[in-house]
Amino acid sequence: MSLIPAYFEKLKELNAMNSPPLRKVPVDLIRETFRTMQPERSEVKVAEVKDMVISTKSHRVPVRLYLPSIGTKMPVVLMYHGGGWVIGDLTTVDGQCRHVCAGTGAMVVAVDYRLAPEHRFPTAAEDCYAVLRWASESIGEFGGDASRIAVAGDSAGGNLAAVVAQMSRDRGGPPIVCQLLVYPVIDGTNFDTRSYVENAIGFGLSRDDMMWFWDQYTDKADRANPYASPIHADTLKNLPPALVMTAEYDVLRDEGEAYGERLKEEGVDAEVIRYDGFIHGFFGETDVIPDTRQAMNQACYMLNRHLWN
Repeated sequence: MSLIPAYFEKLKELNAMNSPPLRKVPVDLIRETFRTMQPERSEVKVAEVKDMVISTKSHRVPVRLYLPSIGTKMPVVLMYHGGGWVIGDLTTVDGQCRHVCAGTGAMVVAVDYRLAPEHRFPTAAEDCYAVLRWASESIGEFGGDASRIAVAGDSAGGNLAAVVAQMSRDRGGPPIVCQLLVYPVIDGTNFDTRSYVENAIGFGLSRDDMMWFWDQYTDKADRANPYASPIHADTLKNLPPALVMTAEYDVLRDEGEAYGERLKEEGVDAEVIRYDGFIHGFFGETDVIPDTRQAMNQACYMLNRHLWN
């Protein structure tokens, strides 16, 4: 279908700006610009927000806890932010975390993993897995239920959620109840899928942008490692239930859908939903583009179904 009207106008304005390609912009400036585009959403109310730094075996990782109520035995959603492993932080994922917290009654833990190119693969993935281990051991101190943990993320965060689910399976835990993968980055070895060709330019995230993000995050020799490109795992069996959400006008559409279909083929309880007329980034636009509310509602429905049953 055609772009929804709000995206037609947004892209018209963005394309008229004729911004330079990412490779020609300092990383610090890209990060600050993204932070401006994805501000905190304090108007979305939760009971409490708590910033803290947790200690892992190799690194101290900043996290932000969102509590739906002051209580105990709340299910937990670990939220990994998007931004191509290069940009994004606890500010840019704040709106998503608040909506998921309010929509599920679960505690949400946003993870400020280390970014590329300063910290290349597999640093981000190992940070995210380390927070899962911490949650399984310590989240009860903050009212969470370590037996009901989900992983979630959009774009590069969806990649990290899928990777952490595989790490959990491969390393014998900690167990994960379900995974929410929103337009996830799944394959760094193929930039010639139909969606990469059809949506290469003009829809926000370009083919060149995505190739640049991969170059910052990994060496080419690492691209087929399943902890970088989850679809290259020998098997996807015995992974937790998944919801994979994609956008029609997104270079990442086909790889996300291919991953979801392969999950189903290998016996995982998985659902794939494509949002026609949408572009990359819709999960962070619930407050500014009303049409995208349906995606947040669907995500919360899936999380509720697995975390509360």
